[in-house]
Amino acid sequence: MLRAAAATAPPAATRRGPAAAAGRMEEEEEEEEEEAAEDGGRGTAGRSTAASGRFVRCLYAVGFLDLFGVSMVVPLMNLHIKSLGASHTVAGIIGSLYGIMQLFSSTFVGCWSDIVGRRYSLLACILLSALGYFLLGTSTTVFLFAISRVPVGIFKHTLSISKALLSDLVSERDRPLVMGRFNAASSVGFILGPVVGGYLTELEDGFYQTSFICACIFLLNAGLVWMLPWSEENTGNREHQRGNKGTDSFSAKANSDLHLKSATNGAMARDSLFQSPWIQVATVLKRIKGIACSDLWDIFLVRLLMSVAILLYYSNFSLALEERFGVKPLFAGYLMSYSSALGVLAGCLLGPITRLYQHNTYRILLHSSTLTCTLILLYASALSIWMVILSSTFLAFSTTIGRTCIIDLELTIGGNEASGTLLGVGQSVTSVGRIVAPLLSGIAQEFSPCGPPSLGVGLALVAILIMNTNKQKYCSHGNVKLKNQ
Repeated sequence: MLRAAAATAPPAATRRGPAAAAGRMEEEEEEEEEEAAEDGGRGTAGRSTAASGRFVRCLYAVGFLDLFGVSMVVPLMNLHIKSLGASHTVAGIIGSLYGIMQLFSSTFVGCWSDIVGRRYSLLACILLSALGYFLLGTSTTVFLFAISRVPVGIFKHTLSISKALLSDLVSERDRPLVMGRFNAASSVGFILGPVVGGYLTELEDGFYQTSFICACIFLLNAGLVWMLPWSEENTGNREHQRGNKGTDSFSAKANSDLHLKSATNGAMARDSLFQSPWIQVATVLKRIKGIACSDLWDIFLVRLLMSVAILLYYSNFSLALEERFGVKPLFAGYLMSYSSALGVLAGCLLGPITRLYQHNTYRILLHSSTLTCTLILLYASALSIWMVILSSTFLAFSTTIGRTCIIDLELTIGGNEASGTLLGVGQSVTSVGRIVAPLLSGIAQEFSPCGPPSLGVGLALVAILIMNTNKQKYCSHGNVKLKNQ
């Protein structure tokens, strides 16, 4: 009977056959779904990369037009205000007024762009700057000239907001490369603008025509910003947030929080745009307090010291060359234009340089600052004009790379969540340098024509010492949490 039962009973494998077959079918379906999801993810990533690439190239054009328009007018302003009958003292006071307004407005406008969103803040800054240059084109008195500088002094932060937008859009690894190219595109505009402005000045009422053309360029820039593919920017930003999940900088919980923040940032910006102005001001002040109470003082101090050192190098450049080597100011102008052109090339070379350093921004900044200090020392002790040309050649590379790396280090350590605020504070720090450098240069020139660059060497050495002292902090790349977060 047992043999009969065994003969009549189906084998165990046969009994499990339908279930096993069904299981295999389900596994195959799951594998097909995973492969389809991976293919779809790769396709989405490819489309997203192309979208953000188009957006970044449009921002390069925004930076180019901004400095092209500004550099058409700025070299002619001193001549114009003197033709209106202003004394040297009045002209200096009005020039300082612009720097003081930039000093206080940079942080506020940058923080405001974090609150209301990049699109509306960028449009507001461009349009109000266009208004300022339009008023400059109608300035027939010193008073109107001073009034025209007010909207430009407060809202001329197009480049800072554009850099914050680029920081939102690209990954941390690609940020130095993109920032370098953006600076290169802007520098091309700054090189071409004075040539066009100088030609237009030869015409009748040339300054007024140049100012109106500058205002029209800003209006064109506003139209370009309005027509930017902002939906593509959102897609690229989401891909940027997903790309950051694969890095070692964030934990799994931090990735989840970051995804949640990226999903709500757009809605928060739209809601903040329609908030009461008093609420917006309170939020701005709270964020600024968070930056002031954070552990970022050393980075901003390094930026201040290196900015003043470079400004001291250029402060009496033409006069020092004439006194030391007997060359004409025209030669100094050619040499500065040559350095600006090399700066554009340096911005384009940031990609290979960052790969060579394995994307270690701290090391690039330390080495570029050391090279800058050495080259300024070489210029201060130069015995022939050829040594000056040699130092200017390599200084164009080291300063361009250093400026880009200090911004990247600010955003890396401070975090991308307040990129507009961080860039605004950094711009304010640079404005402090522009105010302090002429005073220090004047005092140093009382002793020697080589006094300003020699003082710059000392300040650069202090900056290098600070970077070496805080090496562990820079290399850890840990985000410094702000007090209000």
